Amino acid sequence: MSDQLAPGERDFGPARGTVGYAETADALAVQYEEVTFDEVHRDVLHLVPAEPGRILDVGAGTGRDATALAARGHSVVAVEPTAELRAHGRRIHADSGIAWADDTLPHLTLNRHPGPFDAVFTTAVWMHLDVEERRHAMARIAALLVPDGRFFLNLRHGPVPDGRHMFAVSAAETVELGNTYGLHTVHRSERPDLHGRDSVRWTSLVLQMNAADTSPR
Repeated sequence: MSDQLAPGERDFGPARGTVGYAETADALAVQYEEVTFDEVHRDVLHLVPAEPGRILDVGAGTGRDATALAARGHSVVAVEPTAELRAHGRRIHADSGIAWADDTLPHLTLNRHPGPFDAVFTTAVWMHLDVEERRHAMARIAALLVPDGRFFLNLRHGPVPDGRHMFAVSAAETVELGNTYGLHTVHRSERPDLHGRDSVRWTSLVLQMNAADTSPR
């Protein structure tokens, strides 16, 4: 197979969104575990699949959400590109039964854990992708979902922390992009930051794959 890119194809290279996370992994592990899955996703808990299924958690951090989903009976793949955070996750949630993967958007090759999935979570991840990366990422996630499968994502709004790689992303843009790839919106809400940062707020979105999707991938 040739290593050359096809016309119009972009080489995304290493995951820029992970910048700053390895160096602060110890503190982040504590921060992530200070809030629960139910607190973070309280507005969308009713949309989490009730029957056991396969769920993909991208940017899983310490595996807090992945572990909670596994406790609900799901088979969960936790994708985390930062080795230091994966190490904390394996330590904190050693008996969770989740499967860890070193992977990242927009590539998300999932060589050892191929789809499809009943749901995909990207909590505090989407803002790390630029416009082109978001387009590729949405196409990839749409391709991984079963018909009627749901994509759960949180959008961060506020100043970019020092040393981080983030972009301003609106809910409207994300909804429109989802529509392009056969995903329609079933939930949209906003909430303040759970860690008390007054300058930060969050949008929760749930996009659902159309049952008879014929959109471009």
